Amino acid sequence: MIPLYLLLPFFFFFILIHPTIADLPGTWELLVPNAGIASMHTAVTRYNTVILLDRTNIGPSRKLLPQHRCRPDPKNPVSKKDCSAHSVLLDLATNSIRPLMILTDTWCSSGQFLPDGTLLQTGGDLDGVKKFRKFSPCPETPSSTCDWEEVDEIQLSQGRWYATNQILPDGSVIIVGGRASPTVEFFPPRKNGAINFEFLSQVEDNQMDNLYPYVHLLPDGNLFVFANNKAVLYDYAANVIIRNYPVLEGGPRNYPSAGSSVMLALTGDYSSATVVICGGAKYGAYLQRSFDTPANGSCGRIEPTSADPIWEMEDMPFARIMGDMVILPTGEVLIINGAQAGTQGFEMASDPCLYPVLYRPSEPLGLRFMTLNAGLVPRMYHSTANLLPDGRILVAGSNPHYFYNFKREFPTELRIEAFSPEYLSADKANIRPMLVELPEKVKFGEVFEAVVTVELPVVGLVEMNLASAPFATHSFSQGQRVVKLQVTSPMPDGAGKYRISCTSPPNGKVAPPGYYMVFAVNQGVPSIARWVQILS
Repeated sequence: MIPLYLLLPFFFFFILIHPTIADLPGTWELLVPNAGIASMHTAVTRYNTVILLDRTNIGPSRKLLPQHRCRPDPKNPVSKKDCSAHSVLLDLATNSIRPLMILTDTWCSSGQFLPDGTLLQTGGDLDGVKKFRKFSPCPETPSSTCDWEEVDEIQLSQGRWYATNQILPDGSVIIVGGRASPTVEFFPPRKNGAINFEFLSQVEDNQMDNLYPYVHLLPDGNLFVFANNKAVLYDYAANVIIRNYPVLEGGPRNYPSAGSSVMLALTGDYSSATVVICGGAKYGAYLQRSFDTPANGSCGRIEPTSADPIWEMEDMPFARIMGDMVILPTGEVLIINGAQAGTQGFEMASDPCLYPVLYRPSEPLGLRFMTLNAGLVPRMYHSTANLLPDGRILVAGSNPHYFYNFKREFPTELRIEAFSPEYLSADKANIRPMLVELPEKVKFGEVFEAVVTVELPVVGLVEMNLASAPFATHSFSQGQRVVKLQVTSPMPDGAGKYRISCTSPPNGKVAPPGYYMVFAVNQGVPSIARWVQILS
């Protein structure tokens, strides 16, 4: 046996060249060891619960519905019914799981919250391809019964498989694209039904890399729509393409070659907006069924509201396919989940990217990325990431297989985790504000007062930032939005209490009506959010 003292120099050398996971910012925690389903779609409700949703044609899940509840399943050769859940509700207060009943197939569907807090869910596959569904959340108690509602009196004009939803300034929802559907339509449905959207027809093959288009509502009321490697400014009211943007180099960026995209936090007078698109598969990886082609590591950043918009390019620390981009309450962006090789699709990726990355938009080019603490659970195809009201990031899902399969190298993943950015570390606790007073409802342009408490004296401004609750699926969070409110300097009010005058967004172009998480942010550290409904 080699004496320990002879091994110590080698041990210390190993530590120096291989820093421990704990040396990097951020921490991970396991919230739920077994949610029963692998979440393909995830959304956070105003009652601090989380809706997790899979597809229904996957066979039995690992979570049974309540006794005597089953859905018809003609493909089941034995019972002709499926008594397992394909959607569940997570209560963040207790980390408990309640099974929900979803009837029609939600495979690769889309969603968006309505102004009253109801989750609208659209499309899917098979019997769900033209369906509208609704989930009206309720406070979670032992007797809660809120559940999915199939909307039978109306349906989509065209099948929507791999479509994108975006809430509009008037509270209606536009539904964009989908396989073999280069059109748009609206909820509530309009008389003209589906409207041809020529841009989606012009993108590569109409079937490839234009699915789940990236749609961002700009503060001028028009839509920035990106598919494959092209983008347009779209006036949806007149069905007119106002502007074509330069091509984003580096290959396709949308499903099945998906990277991810965010619109950065809106601030100042809200006259400008910036969109960032990162990662994706190399051109041809999906067509060649290649699972080991290195992913794209580039990011493009553009200001679509400027007079002469161009893409500013930079590289991430890791190439990444299927990453999720989550806007934090601070306005920084977390890039998490995904793989470093392959493409989207069953059995089509490898080399999971376990390291989250922080994108700091206010830093100069070349200094914007920071590598964070690695997780232990690969999150590949069909994984999600959502901002929680306490500032953590909920991470769920990953099922790279057609059915549930727990014996492969990257098994179907039923665990739910939370990632805590560095702003939640213990050494920042004394500057973390507590938001103690806030109105429950405010109107556009209304001046209102917020009250925060902080252990240490406040230095400078305390930001008050709105964050939407998006519908996260397939590496894009539909309707994701952060708006930094105009605020006055905090006024001391005794015992560590400060009063801040805030002005709500001026109109629905800046922040569509609905429920938002409101965070007080002190020196880069956010409070626990309170929910506020923005009314027109």
